[in-house]
Amino acid sequence: MKKIKKLWLSRIIQNYILLFLCFLFLELLFHLIDGIPILNIASLRVFIGLQILSLFIGYILALFPRIINKIILILLVFIATIYGICELGFHHYLGVYASISSNTQIGAVTSYIGDFLGSFKPIFYLLLLPFLLLLIYYIFVEKKVTLTLPKRKFSQQLIFFKMIPIFFLFLLSFLYLVSLKASFMQDKLQSTTAYELFKKPANASLVIRGFGYIGYGILDLKEYFFPGEYTLYTDIDSQKLEEQLDELESDKTSFNHVTIDQDQWLELIDQESDQDYNTLNQYFIQNQVSLSNSYTGLFEGKNLIMIMVESGSEILFNEEYFPNIKRLTDNGYTFLNNYSPRNVCSTGNNEMSAMISLYSINNNCTANVYQNNTYFESIFNLFNQKDYITNSFHDYYDWYYNRSVIHKNMGSMNYYDAVDLKLDFSYKYPAYDTWPSDSQLISSYLNILDEQNKDQPFMSFITTVTSHMPYNLSSKYGDMYMDLFAEEYPVEVKRYLSKLKIVDQAIGMLLDGLDERGILDDTVIVLFADHYPYSIDIDKLNVLYDYDLSQDNNADQVPFIIFNSELEKKEIDFYTSYIDILPTLANLFNLEYDSRLYMGQDIFSDSFESLVIFNDGSWKNEKAFYDASTSKLHYYTKNTYTDEEILAINTKVRLKLEMSSLAIRKNYFHYLEEQLNNVATSNERKDEL
Repeated sequence: MKKIKKLWLSRIIQNYILLFLCFLFLELLFHLIDGIPILNIASLRVFIGLQILSLFIGYILALFPRIINKIILILLVFIATIYGICELGFHHYLGVYASISSNTQIGAVTSYIGDFLGSFKPIFYLLLLPFLLLLIYYIFVEKKVTLTLPKRKFSQQLIFFKMIPIFFLFLLSFLYLVSLKASFMQDKLQSTTAYELFKKPANASLVIRGFGYIGYGILDLKEYFFPGEYTLYTDIDSQKLEEQLDELESDKTSFNHVTIDQDQWLELIDQESDQDYNTLNQYFIQNQVSLSNSYTGLFEGKNLIMIMVESGSEILFNEEYFPNIKRLTDNGYTFLNNYSPRNVCSTGNNEMSAMISLYSINNNCTANVYQNNTYFESIFNLFNQKDYITNSFHDYYDWYYNRSVIHKNMGSMNYYDAVDLKLDFSYKYPAYDTWPSDSQLISSYLNILDEQNKDQPFMSFITTVTSHMPYNLSSKYGDMYMDLFAEEYPVEVKRYLSKLKIVDQAIGMLLDGLDERGILDDTVIVLFADHYPYSIDIDKLNVLYDYDLSQDNNADQVPFIIFNSELEKKEIDFYTSYIDILPTLANLFNLEYDSRLYMGQDIFSDSFESLVIFNDGSWKNEKAFYDASTSKLHYYTKNTYTDEEILAINTKVRLKLEMSSLAIRKNYFHYLEEQLNNVATSNERKDEL
């Protein structure tokens, strides 16, 4: 017994105890600070996982000399600590968790490091406590409790006892595997099992909830180097497909939003051997078909200007501050519950989503990573087919997003940036004149309109920039109109509003310019925003609103307006997002499109499902907000969902997110266009023979 007593304080056991206690303490602090439930079944998996990790690392470190063992152990705890603090900060700053897959933007966003670090709450640094306690132990306590190892004559017993950790490692690993698959260890409201998340950690919020933030970091690293496959594959529902075919055949006029030949698509499915492509084929061919409605063709033949406002928020609806936005709402459709859910690259990704009606991949800058993808069903290409002049504009250069490539592959005939438009701007961030004026952008845009063929309709996509952060630093446009706003407002809020004033002036300039050219009545303006100004603390932004931005993802609520001078004012209270813009406009302009290819829906369709989907699988509608990170619902009405109904919605949400990601990763729409053309060509040759 004396030998055993000496042995349990050997380096293997000591490493295990120190690592496990530090990791467990870190996870508890992380969960408490980030509001993640602790008392649930998933915590048992986290507990087992931390033991496996601590035992494995502890055993390996014991093979090294004592001093190296100690240094590496301290370093690992320090890395886990800093990683946890950064994840808390990232989640607080952007509303999402960081991933190694978003490393492509590191060079571009280093400019914001001061804003990012400055947004950290003091409570985040509580995660330093386990690390500091570890240092105290090594400096003041270790020498008092560490015993020498047994002498050589006990070497055989030592080998035996050193095998015990390996035995427990296998035992714990078995229990961990059971936790991944056992039904009692699953969240009954989640459509994704723990095992599926382990293999493909696509949803960071669910992974952190089910595996801990340290477990997420390890799985994220694994996914980066050895990506897993999606395990939920959809088979064709023969009955559903047959009913859809019958409806299409019996009432072709109602289903005018179907352009792909069904027989050719089925033939492609029969020929395709790639599982991923057929998964996508089977999903999209069964996707909901949009019907014609009373709004179909309302704007047919008119011009279209889409404007995505940088860091726009619902404060733009303030009539006193922003009178030109009021001009839009006075003759337009205003969507009262519209959202732009955040992700790791909200501007570029949400811009992309508005152009193709697919959800971006939530752990990377999808627009940049997959910039060479092509989309025949994009908003640009739909208007190209109608012989429109399609152009896109932005008043900065390709530092953050490679728009000169992205927009071209989306189908934009010409892309103009700040350099092309000869705008005044600074390449350096932060600087007093960092961002150019959106008014200058609109002035240059109107000049380009003057050079276009007047007999040909046009479609333009404009992304503004003046209202971009920083708001904590003095700047030309941030300071210009600060005196117009309430003195009690925080200075960051006043600078933000001052920048939005430039946006409002640009809108006024656009309306007046179109009117002077005699084309205002023939032009539709669609205004929406990429995200709210997330670099301003929500507690400070709350002074502008009569609702709490920190609740139920309210911060992601942004403007969405469809304007035409001949429209009567109308407010629409459906829950919508940027994902619905493309199919809605395609119907309003009576474009030739296949509604099954989009994750969004025509808002004016009788079958429109009022629902906003967030990147982590959370969702929101008139009835409730579902928080995927906690599996809890906040109801807005007395009517509630059954567990089966919640699971059905979660399954639909999961499929939309995962099929969007898979389609983008596989460049699916390039494949689909190419293969359908091959099938059509092959059939034509057969007919000729």
